[in-house]
Amino acid sequence: MTDRKLDAAAYRAAERLLPHKRSGLVKNLKVRPQWLDDGERFWYAADTTEGKTFFTVDPAAGTREPFEPPADAGADFLEVLSPDGKTAVFAKGHDLWARSVEDGREWALTADGAEDHDYGTGPEAMAQFTLLARIGLTGMPPAVAWSPDSTRILTHRTDQRGVRRQHLVEDAPADGGAPRLVTKRYAFPGDETLPTVELMVIDVASGDTVRAKTPPLLAPLYSPIALKLAWWAEAESAVYYLEQTRDQRTLSLRRLDPATGEVTTIVTESGPTRVEPTQTMGAEPIIAVFSHGWEVLWYSQRDNWGHLYLYDARTGEQRLQVTSGEWGVQRVLRVDEDARVVYFVASGLVDGHPYRRSVCRIGLDGTGFARLTDDDLDHAVTIGPGARYFIDNASTTGTPPVITVRDWAGTVLVELERADVSGLIAAGWTPPEPFTVKAADGVTDVHGLLYLPHDFDPERSYPVLDHPYPGPQTNRVQPTFDPGYYGRDAETMTALGFVVIAVDGRGTPGRDKAFHDHSYGNLRAAGCLDDHVAALRQLAATRPWMDLDRVGSYGFSGGGYATVRAMLDHPEIYRAGMAACGNHDNRFYHLAWGETYDGPFDPELYATTSNVDNAHKLQGDLLLMHGSMDDNVFPQQTLRLADALLTAGKDFEMLIIPGADHIFLGYEHVHHRRKWDFFTRRLLRLEPPADYRIEPTGLDMEIIGEFFE
Repeated sequence: MTDRKLDAAAYRAAERLLPHKRSGLVKNLKVRPQWLDDGERFWYAADTTEGKTFFTVDPAAGTREPFEPPADAGADFLEVLSPDGKTAVFAKGHDLWARSVEDGREWALTADGAEDHDYGTGPEAMAQFTLLARIGLTGMPPAVAWSPDSTRILTHRTDQRGVRRQHLVEDAPADGGAPRLVTKRYAFPGDETLPTVELMVIDVASGDTVRAKTPPLLAPLYSPIALKLAWWAEAESAVYYLEQTRDQRTLSLRRLDPATGEVTTIVTESGPTRVEPTQTMGAEPIIAVFSHGWEVLWYSQRDNWGHLYLYDARTGEQRLQVTSGEWGVQRVLRVDEDARVVYFVASGLVDGHPYRRSVCRIGLDGTGFARLTDDDLDHAVTIGPGARYFIDNASTTGTPPVITVRDWAGTVLVELERADVSGLIAAGWTPPEPFTVKAADGVTDVHGLLYLPHDFDPERSYPVLDHPYPGPQTNRVQPTFDPGYYGRDAETMTALGFVVIAVDGRGTPGRDKAFHDHSYGNLRAAGCLDDHVAALRQLAATRPWMDLDRVGSYGFSGGGYATVRAMLDHPEIYRAGMAACGNHDNRFYHLAWGETYDGPFDPELYATTSNVDNAHKLQGDLLLMHGSMDDNVFPQQTLRLADALLTAGKDFEMLIIPGADHIFLGYEHVHHRRKWDFFTRRLLRLEPPADYRIEPTGLDMEIIGEFFE
């Protein structure tokens, strides 16, 4: 080790770019509309030199005017308000209750709820107990969807009886009391018992309940209502929901009659691997029911690309394939039944940029395809309840957003904001460089971003950090100017003097089915680390300032798993790694992850995926980090790996942060400082600045928003 120290100015520059602080350097990155009663007009807050300024927008009139927002009506976060604003539904104990907004009267909607068999709750596996407690919340709003006429709710009774329990010990409770046990229901891959939900419709005035006449749905991770996998039809008195088999290989659309509980199957599709309503876990399904329930637009990857198929909902017969080509539909925006046109978001239509999104239209007969946003930008779209217009946030990774309101011809009606990134540039930021390289197979194109160090000098030599998040449920690299939490985290490391790369290797979503399925039964590849190694070598071949003798990796959650896997499988490349809260052994992680992406539980397959079983292969320098109260990826995951490393006689560093949850909320300063110190010593080969302290973030809602927006 050297006596030379890194200048504290580098840490100060990195601190300015931390994810929770970066928002202060960029003004008007997004517009978050607050819709008015007509569902067409809205108001929003803009960042100005004077602070927040509010505007009301009338797209029909093409106006944007200063506005005084209404006073906070005092709506309770834990309540679900009816469309007419007259009634709220909330959970009390294990049951659902209703409240009259006008006079405060409360009444019970259910009365027989019990522990682990209650109404309107989601499965506990992803309930985020620790995070909610830290921000002062006692729970989440109930899983409730109101009928359009505000008379009934769709909800479910959740059954977690017999589901495996996982435990944490809160060693130092905030009240200063003795350690206490924290327990939640949390099923592992292969477990016989997993959470289920029984769908039902409740008349809010009378309490009359109609239960679905079908077996309960499997719900290993989330409420189907919360994920919009169950919803009310807008133009008919019906409920639709999607159901997947446990092996994820069959997907069905069903219709629930809310008057009788009768269930009818509309469309069913099966395949050799997952059949999904969208490639991104948690995203709204790419399915539309219209024509008063007579027709369905069904999303399928049966031709290897995600496209729309028109079905007769009465017979279940396919009429035609509406969209086609080597690109994928990402979202249905609107179906114009009179014009027989569907509007949607697609990716893969911008040459060289397969993840950039375009707004498109096509006739329901498969003719008249057109791109409404016919440019090379990425378009993130927001739609109001009226769906007569859409808000378009147009940008690229290097082009700041221009935010407008457009009509369905693509015409700009009102310009809202142009993002101001002058503060970001003043902080030393430069836009990342998009790159395309060949995957390890030498054939497939893979895409990523290259972040350059501050004050970059091509005559110098720089250490390189790979910052993975391996999916397969989401992408690491975003096509928009807002890089998301992971991208913001990468930017901080450039201030310290690192080159950083991010790659979406084979096995990640957003492209064709075969590309995504590369990870199926192959989670051990961690988003195809072979492709990351291929990318590093190809990039360095034309960039001699990338020092491949000083390559590290860092990430958290799935990225923590990938970091350790990179060091186990590619020690000749990855010399140092920092893995935070990694799910290192999927045999002991929640079942939805492994069974969805590695397939049905197979002890031999899951053992090959385990970092624990492969710990003996470790070379290089490793820092493990975990929050002691992480109730998503439990700390036993890191402790199991540590035990295996010790057994194998391996040296490593480890930090367990008391009280920290999965995202280190309130402890980010500890996480980042330890990470910076580690890589400064191991790859920059310098001593960190002495006694540097990052300002604690507290309970920063900006960070929470990045994860749950």
